[in-house]
Amino acid sequence: MKALLTTEMEMVIPFHDVDSMGITWHGNYLRYFEIARCQLLDEIDYGYRKMQASGYAWPIIDLQIKYVQASTFEQRVKVIASLVEWENRLKITYQVRDAETNQRLTKGYTVQAAVEMESKELCLVTPDCFRDKIAHLLPDVELKA
Repeated sequence: MKALLTTEMEMVIPFHDVDSMGITWHGNYLRYFEIARCQLLDEIDYGYRKMQASGYAWPIIDLQIKYVQASTFEQRVKVIASLVEWENRLKITYQVRDAETNQRLTKGYTVQAAVEMESKELCLVTPDCFRDKIAHLLPDVELKA
Protein backbone atom coordinates (compact mmCIF):
# COMPACT_ATOMS: atom_id res chain seq x y z
CA MET A 1 0.00 0.00 0.00
CA LYS A 2 1.34 3.38 -0.98
CA ALA A 3 1.10 5.93 1.80
CA LEU A 4 -0.53 9.29 1.20
CA LEU A 5 1.46 10.76 4.08
CA THR A 6 4.12 9.43 6.46
CA THR A 7 5.58 10.85 9.64
CA GLU A 8 8.36 9.66 11.91
CA MET A 9 9.27 10.39 15.51
CA GLU A 10 12.07 9.19 17.76
CA MET A 11 11.89 8.34 21.42
CA VAL A 12 13.82 6.53 24.11
CA ILE A 13 11.98 3.73 25.93
CA PRO A 14 11.48 5.07 29.47
CA PHE A 15 11.80 3.03 32.66
CA HIS A 16 8.09 3.28 33.47
CA ASP A 17 7.24 1.54 30.15
CA VAL A 18 9.15 -1.68 30.88
CA ASP A 19 8.52 -4.74 33.01
CA SER A 20 10.83 -6.21 35.66
CA MET A 21 12.99 -7.74 32.90
CA GLY A 22 13.53 -4.39 31.22
CA ILE A 23 11.30 -5.29 28.24
CA THR A 24 8.67 -2.86 26.99
CA TRP A 25 5.21 -3.87 28.18
CA HIS A 26 3.13 -4.77 25.12
CA GLY A 27 0.31 -2.30 25.82
CA ASN A 28 2.66 0.66 25.58
CA TYR A 29 3.08 0.18 21.85
CA LEU A 30 -0.50 1.38 21.36
CA ARG A 31 0.45 4.59 23.13
CA TYR A 32 3.46 4.97 20.83
CA PHE A 33 1.11 4.46 17.86
CA GLU A 34 -1.18 7.15 19.28
CA ILE A 35 1.63 9.68 19.66
CA ALA A 36 2.74 9.10 16.05
CA ARG A 37 -0.89 9.24 14.83
CA CYS A 38 -1.38 12.61 16.57
CA GLN A 39 1.77 13.92 14.89
CA LEU A 40 0.52 12.66 11.49
CA LEU A 41 -2.89 14.30 11.93
CA ASP A 42 -1.30 17.53 13.16
CA GLU A 43 0.77 17.65 9.97
CA ILE A 44 -2.44 17.95 7.94
CA ASP A 45 -3.98 20.35 10.48
CA TYR A 46 -6.68 17.89 11.55
CA GLY A 47 -5.70 16.85 15.05
CA TYR A 48 -8.27 15.68 17.58
CA ARG A 49 -9.36 19.19 18.59
CA LYS A 50 -9.93 20.11 14.93
CA MET A 51 -11.86 16.84 14.45
CA GLN A 52 -14.10 17.71 17.35
CA ALA A 53 -14.59 21.28 16.11
CA SER A 54 -15.58 19.92 12.69
CA GLY A 55 -18.39 17.89 14.27
CA TYR A 56 -16.87 14.46 13.87
CA ALA A 57 -15.39 11.88 16.21
CA TRP A 58 -13.05 9.29 14.74
CA PRO A 59 -13.06 6.27 17.05
CA ILE A 60 -10.76 3.36 16.38
CA ILE A 61 -12.90 0.51 15.09
CA ASP A 62 -10.12 -1.99 14.38
CA LEU A 63 -6.49 -2.45 15.28
CA GLN A 64 -3.82 -5.04 14.75
CA ILE A 65 -0.37 -5.28 16.24
CA LYS A 66 2.43 -7.76 15.69
CA TYR A 67 5.39 -7.95 18.01
CA VAL A 68 8.46 -8.89 15.99
CA GLN A 69 11.18 -8.27 18.56
CA ALA A 70 11.17 -6.73 22.02
CA SER A 71 12.32 -3.23 22.75
CA THR A 72 14.05 -2.52 26.03
CA PHE A 73 14.68 0.18 28.62
CA GLU A 74 16.71 3.10 27.22
CA GLN A 75 16.54 1.79 23.65
CA ARG A 76 16.20 4.57 21.10
CA VAL A 77 13.41 3.77 18.65
CA LYS A 78 11.63 5.49 15.81
CA VAL A 79 7.89 5.21 15.33
CA ILE A 80 6.64 5.60 11.77
CA ALA A 81 2.97 6.27 10.99
CA SER A 82 1.58 6.23 7.44
CA LEU A 83 -1.88 7.16 6.19
CA VAL A 84 -2.70 4.43 3.65
CA GLU A 85 -6.51 4.64 3.31
CA TRP A 86 -8.79 7.64 3.58
CA GLU A 87 -11.78 7.33 1.22
CA ASN A 88 -14.22 5.53 3.56
CA ARG A 89 -12.14 5.22 6.70
CA LEU A 90 -8.72 6.21 7.98
CA LYS A 91 -6.24 3.36 8.00
CA ILE A 92 -2.86 4.20 9.47
CA THR A 93 -0.01 1.71 9.51
CA TYR A 94 2.78 1.80 12.07
CA GLN A 95 6.28 0.51 12.46
CA VAL A 96 8.47 0.70 15.52
CA ARG A 97 12.13 0.33 14.54
CA ASP A 98 15.42 0.47 16.35
CA ALA A 99 16.78 3.96 15.66
CA GLU A 100 20.36 2.75 15.28
CA THR A 101 19.97 -0.46 13.25
CA ASN A 102 16.57 0.21 11.63
CA GLN A 103 15.51 -3.32 12.60
CA ARG A 104 11.73 -3.64 12.82
CA LEU A 105 10.51 -4.32 16.35
CA THR A 106 6.74 -3.98 16.04
CA LYS A 107 4.23 -3.27 13.31
CA GLY A 108 0.51 -2.75 13.15
CA TYR A 109 -2.37 -0.63 11.99
CA THR A 110 -5.43 1.20 13.23
CA VAL A 111 -8.69 1.88 11.42
CA GLN A 112 -10.83 4.87 12.35
CA ALA A 113 -14.27 5.75 11.04
CA ALA A 114 -15.97 9.12 11.12
CA VAL A 115 -18.99 9.45 13.37
CA GLU A 116 -21.15 12.55 13.11
CA MET A 117 -21.15 13.75 16.71
CA GLU A 118 -24.62 15.30 16.80
CA SER A 119 -26.50 12.33 15.32
CA LYS A 120 -23.99 9.66 16.44
CA GLU A 121 -24.26 8.18 12.94
CA LEU A 122 -21.37 6.34 11.33
CA CYS A 123 -20.27 7.94 8.06
CA LEU A 124 -19.77 5.50 5.22
CA VAL A 125 -17.68 8.02 3.29
CA THR A 126 -14.96 10.23 4.71
CA PRO A 127 -16.43 13.70 5.36
CA ASP A 128 -15.46 16.64 3.17
CA CYS A 129 -13.76 18.39 6.11
CA PHE A 130 -11.07 15.67 6.08
CA ARG A 131 -10.91 15.49 2.27
CA ASP A 132 -10.25 19.24 2.23
CA LYS A 133 -7.28 18.78 4.59
CA ILE A 134 -5.60 16.20 2.35
CA ALA A 135 -6.58 17.59 -1.08
CA HIS A 136 -3.09 19.00 -1.64
CA LEU A 137 -1.63 15.48 -1.17
CA LEU A 138 -3.87 13.76 -3.70
CA PRO A 139 -2.77 12.98 -7.24
CA ASP A 140 -4.56 14.95 -9.97
CA VAL A 141 -6.35 11.80 -11.11
CA GLU A 142 -8.15 11.48 -7.75
CA LEU A 143 -9.08 15.16 -7.69
CA LYS A 144 -10.96 14.82 -10.99
CA ALA A 145 -12.97 11.80 -9.83
